[in-house]
Amino acid sequence: LIVYRIDEQKYLLVVNAARADQDFGWLQNHLKVGHASGSPQDESAVADLPDRKRDACATMLVSRSEDFGAVAVQGPHTMALFHALFGEDIELPARNHIIDVPFETSNVSVARTGYTGEDGIEVFFPANGAVKFWSAVLEQGKTLGTKPCGLGARDTLRLEMCYPLNGSDLSPERNPIEAGLGFFVDVSKPDFVGRDALLKTKEFSPREKLVSFRMKEKGPPPRPHYAVFRNGERIGEVTSGTLSPSLNWGIGMAYVSSAHAKIGAEIDIEIRGQKFPATVEKKPLYRKAAS
Repeated sequence: LIVYRIDEQKYLLVVNAARADQDFGWLQNHLKVGHASGSPQDESAVADLPDRKRDACATMLVSRSEDFGAVAVQGPHTMALFHALFGEDIELPARNHIIDVPFETSNVSVARTGYTGEDGIEVFFPANGAVKFWSAVLEQGKTLGTKPCGLGARDTLRLEMCYPLNGSDLSPERNPIEAGLGFFVDVSKPDFVGRDALLKTKEFSPREKLVSFRMKEKGPPPRPHYAVFRNGERIGEVTSGTLSPSLNWGIGMAYVSSAHAKIGAEIDIEIRGQKFPATVEKKPLYRKAAS
């Protein structure tokens, strides 16, 4: 989930499409009393509820996911394709920033983000303009070698970089410290959702940790929910796995007991009833060669 601040009091949330309903539900459950929630279809009904006091400071939470489309453009020719689409006089936004730029007769939002490990942009636009923008990307990208790809291809790239995926490697049952994302959490802040649980995890150390691994032999690729073993003892479970196109090895991530989460640890992944050897590796699994 990425939160963009697009105005003084206006935010754009971009969520994992498979988790959109769950994320919206979480936000609904954490609205303060006196604030309203709903969907575009029932916005007026929500506003008229007698037990909801709405004033200039009230928060109105509305899910507009179905109103928007998005295309991610990733790779070394991102800048060239950006200028081909939007003009040479428009500059790419800074990393993790978002800007509005003209496209044909309207504007689109362009964020310097992605989940592949490559430089790239993610473009957001009204859903009824999705086909037009998609076609423009493919047309303008012909000379750059631009090719369409789906989430399966994106998944192999994010796994090579060990980027965790919400709904697979991240879930309500896991916390950032277990997932190796503790550097994103500032527990010195006095109050935020989950602070007490995180302080407890830091004090007593997590029972399990998310590790990356690489298979040691050629064979079937690891997949989510496959069991992880060490010396015959089950120590965890795979959360993401695939055959890496860049490394030509099976790779993945798994939650394993903290005692076995050390880099270099020898583990086994059970695939279709047979155990295959693997090694806990340092993140990321793929590193570009120095140019």
